[in-house]
Amino acid sequence: MQNRNFNNLIIKWATQSISIMIIINTIAWSSISEAFPIYAQQGYENPREATGRIVFPQSVLPNTVFEAVVKIPYDMQIKQVLANGKKGSLNVGAVLILPEGFELAPSDRIPPEMKEKIGNLFFQPYSNDKKNILVIGPVPGKKYSEMVFPILSPDPATNKEAHFLKYPIYVGGNRGRGQIYPDGSKSNNTVYNSSLTGKVSKIFRKEKGGYEITIDDISDGHKVVDIVPAGPELIISEGEFVKVDQPLTNNPNVGGFGQGDAEVVLQDPLRIQGLLLFFGSVILAQIFLVLKKKQFEKVQLAEMNF
Repeated sequence: MQNRNFNNLIIKWATQSISIMIIINTIAWSSISEAFPIYAQQGYENPREATGRIVFPQSVLPNTVFEAVVKIPYDMQIKQVLANGKKGSLNVGAVLILPEGFELAPSDRIPPEMKEKIGNLFFQPYSNDKKNILVIGPVPGKKYSEMVFPILSPDPATNKEAHFLKYPIYVGGNRGRGQIYPDGSKSNNTVYNSSLTGKVSKIFRKEKGGYEITIDDISDGHKVVDIVPAGPELIISEGEFVKVDQPLTNNPNVGGFGQGDAEVVLQDPLRIQGLLLFFGSVILAQIFLVLKKKQFEKVQLAEMNF
C-alpha cells in the first residue's frame, strides 16, 4: 500500500511538471505554404516526411497526461489575403505525430489548469487508424500562436507494444492561408500565370473584385480570357506581351510551413524509485561519514589533552 502511494505521488509530481515544448522558429519557415495540415488528410495516408531532428529529451511516466506545446511565431502586423480578397489576420494550423501508443488525452483525464491553456481548440486524429497523429486548424493566429496538445502516454503493463524507451515526436506548423484547396484548385492566395504566349488586349476589373484578362494568341490570333480572383495584384498592363506561364500577378502569400521534432522518454517509475533510493543512500552515507569524522576528531582531541 505504501509503495502504491509512493508511485501515485511520483506520477502526480511528473504530471504537473512535465511539458514538451516544440518551437517552430522563424528560420524554419523556408517552404511555401500550399495548404493547412488538416487538408492533407484527403490526399495522404501519412503526413510525415523525412526531416532533420532537434534533440529535445523529456521524460514522462506511463498512463500520464502531459502537454506538448507547439509555438508558431510570426509578425502579428502581417496581413494575409482573405477568401473575399480583403486583407486580414493570419490563420495557423499544426500536425503532431506521436509515437505509436501515445494519443489525445480523454477530456476527463485533462487537469483543469491544462484545459485553461487549451482554450477552445479542437484536436482530431489524422484518421481512424492513426490516432497517434493529431491535427488542428486553421485557427486565428493572434489567439493561438501557441497551442497546447494534451497527450496521454501508454502503459506498457497493459499495452504490450509500448516499451520504456526514447521516442521521437514530429511536428509541422502552418501559418497563413493555403495556396491550393483540397480538390487541387488554386485559392486567391497564389500567383496566377498566363495560359499562353500573346498580347494582353484587355483587362476588365470585375465589380466584386478580380480581373478578366484577355490575351490574343500571336500564332493564330484567337483570344483567351484568364480569370484572376480578388486578392492578387496585377503586374502586367494592357498592350504588354506575355509568355506562357509568365506571372500575371504578384504572390500574395505571406505564410509558410515549418517542421521540427523532439524526443520523449517513457520512464519506468521503478527506475525513479531506485534513483531516489540511491540518492537517499548517498546522502545518508555522507551524513554518517561526517558524524564519524566528528567523533574521530573528538577522540583525538581527548587523547591530546590527556
